[in-house]
Amino acid sequence: MTIRSWRPSRWAQFIPWAMLGWACMSSGAEKLTWLMRDLPPLTVFEGPHKGQGVIDQLMPMLIASLPEYEHVVVKVNRARAMQMLQDPTLTCDPALVWNPSRAQSIAYSAPVMGLHSNGLVIRQSDEPKIAPYVTDQSVDLKRMLNAQGVRLGVVAKRSYGMWIDEQLAHSEDRQLFVHHGNDALGSLLQMQHAGRLEGVLGYWPEIQSKARQQGLPFETLLFYRILGAPTYQPIYIGCSDTPAGHEALGRINRALATLGPDALREAEAQWQEPGHPDDYVNGQASPPKRPR
Repeated sequence: MTIRSWRPSRWAQFIPWAMLGWACMSSGAEKLTWLMRDLPPLTVFEGPHKGQGVIDQLMPMLIASLPEYEHVVVKVNRARAMQMLQDPTLTCDPALVWNPSRAQSIAYSAPVMGLHSNGLVIRQSDEPKIAPYVTDQSVDLKRMLNAQGVRLGVVAKRSYGMWIDEQLAHSEDRQLFVHHGNDALGSLLQMQHAGRLEGVLGYWPEIQSKARQQGLPFETLLFYRILGAPTYQPIYIGCSDTPAGHEALGRINRALATLGPDALREAEAQWQEPGHPDDYVNGQASPPKRPR
């Protein structure tokens, strides 16, 4: 686990996120712990795009807008992040997917941005195995899992969006391999490369970045959208469901409104494929319908 502590000055938004690392000099500020993990195109810890994720570039601006807190950044995996969000201390995750289960114990901000929904990645050599379940380059995940011919790798405690989560919840356990490790996705891709798994779920930029980090031939991978899933997945900031967490979210929402949609436009644009401006990110994604 890596920890960085920083209390921003008015110049903070001009400092690259990767350079933030010195301790807060004031002991009077309330501590706000931010939970981060490697999740391109939101946050990027390694490789040529290190520190250039959309949330990477939002964080200095957001932190600069909240000078009343001592900001501590902690790198943790998804499972550990979910545990820490249950603690009574003030903790927030800047790249969280909403679902009904999480909403019972986590308070959410207004939507920050939209990201192209998670999809299925396979090796080209496994294409015939999923061909019966593919329509218009989208895979029928439910039918594929029910057929029990494809083993799917997923990251423990991760939400892939409400539609995909629902399909996974009703699948046979033996069809899923759930990985709890610190580099769960990297390990799943290695298993896939070795032929132990046919499919892995994730964001396409995330899969490509992680495959490069692992030295895997990402150009031999194929990405499929999930049939029935929304095109874009809203991304939120989630905080501890405590009075301090709700107060922080009120301030975070005001800061996001002040920054406005243009604050992330340049960061989003660099993750868009030429000729496909809406492929990966879209600041206008609609929130999911939430049960009352």
